[in-house]
Amino acid sequence: MAGRWYDEWQVGDRIAHEIRRTVTETDNLLFSTMTHNPQPLHLDAEAARASEFGQIVVNGTFTFALMVGLSVGDTTLGTLVANLGYDALVMPKPVFIGDTMRAETVVTALKDSRSRPEAGIVTFTHELTNQRDEVVCRCLRTALLRRRPA
Repeated sequence: MAGRWYDEWQVGDRIAHEIRRTVTETDNLLFSTMTHNPQPLHLDAEAARASEFGQIVVNGTFTFALMVGLSVGDTTLGTLVANLGYDALVMPKPVFIGDTMRAETVVTALKDSRSRPEAGIVTFTHELTNQRDEVVCRCLRTALLRRRPA
């Protein structure tokens, strides 16, 4: 797998990323503790069971990071200069331990870089879906990508 150069993208390009990932209890526990997030919904089975969800809810920042990570191999691997920003992040449904995630990406904008003629700016819409076909996370990612070398 390798990312694409800036000049290889077109607005409307759509990729259904092949890599899928089942979220484990270890993923959620390690991510929550590594980021010092003590939210009981993520770490306390009894508190989570008493919540409206009835079970542990996976840490949302892990969900977001997984969505972006699943996309990298097909989008920016080896061509990225920098991620410039993430916008319009939404999480319309919770993720639970044992859910299997898949990601899809659409190119929504292209813009030549004014300060770097050897690069351009791509706006991706990333979407993460579970095994029930529910969208669990979506965002815009703006990335500065290299142009294909001459």
